[in-house]
Amino acid sequence: MPVNLKQLAELLGLSQTTVSRALNGYPEVNAETRARVLEAVRETGYRPNRAAQRLATGKAYSIGLVMPIASGIDSDIHFGEFLAGLAEEAVEHDFHFVLNPSAPEDEEATFRRLAASGNVDAVFIAYMRANDPRIEMLKALSIPFVVHGRSIGGPRDYPFLDVDNTGAFYDAARLLIQLGHDRIALINGPEHLTFSIRRKKGLVRALAEKGLKLDDALVHHSAMTDEHGYRSMQRFLKRPDPPTAVLCSSTVLALGAVRAINQAGLAIGTDISLIAHDDVLPMLKPENFSVPLTTTRSSLRGAGARIAKRLIGGILNQGDYPEQELWRAELILRASTGPAPDR
Repeated sequence: MPVNLKQLAELLGLSQTTVSRALNGYPEVNAETRARVLEAVRETGYRPNRAAQRLATGKAYSIGLVMPIASGIDSDIHFGEFLAGLAEEAVEHDFHFVLNPSAPEDEEATFRRLAASGNVDAVFIAYMRANDPRIEMLKALSIPFVVHGRSIGGPRDYPFLDVDNTGAFYDAARLLIQLGHDRIALINGPEHLTFSIRRKKGLVRALAEKGLKLDDALVHHSAMTDEHGYRSMQRFLKRPDPPTAVLCSSTVLALGAVRAINQAGLAIGTDISLIAHDDVLPMLKPENFSVPLTTTRSSLRGAGARIAKRLIGGILNQGDYPEQELWRAELILRASTGPAPDR
């Protein structure tokens, strides 16, 4: 049976005030004492009385997020993986989520209600768009927040964690160009989201360096599902001048693209090369494809954990984290890329 605060304090030989301050991140509690308290919490299964904590500290010990949902909006395996990382860190510190579903057109108002409710100490936002109005709205609300991604346009004076999507697809495209490919297709995420804009920019930049241009007919934007990857690849392959290589913005899109390539009787890595962005999804490992995929790799779960760590650290006045982080994706070479075929 879990102990209460009084019993936990007696077990440690500390006052209830000291134990409470250690759990709530007060800086005057030294690191050794805090470590002792946290270890005892793990061993005893102690759970603080949230109502009492809130009265004492004014903190809700909760992170808020708004989830746009409506008919026609597909569930997103990528967002689920990000939330798993966020949850891992939240569990470590006994924090909660407050999840508010929202119609897409009501998202800003939902954020305002969430911030005003007092039920959360901080929020994060994702699915960034160009000139995203939510950033200025959150700055005006005076609630701590971190952006997963970056907007395009406007001042960059807000806390964020993002992947260098331009650099990732620049590196991927440059590899393909070095292998002799000059007709490269792009199966991308939704056109209005900034990660998609930047990945296309990386491809365009690499082509331009060699005096090449991206054929707009070889670019498709869609939700990142295997069915969309399959349909996009089918359309590319039916062209009179099909691509010799393709970049996919997700291993989920690549799953569909590979199916279309196989149905066309083409050999991946020989007849056509493929590189995908790998968010390190546990159920879809690029090395387990029939032909292991070359990828640009950056963990979504790791990003979720890092954002939670930054938010919780700020709430508890623990740790010193950079306001802005730009992670570089790693290019992993596997068998799905090879020299351009002779035409």
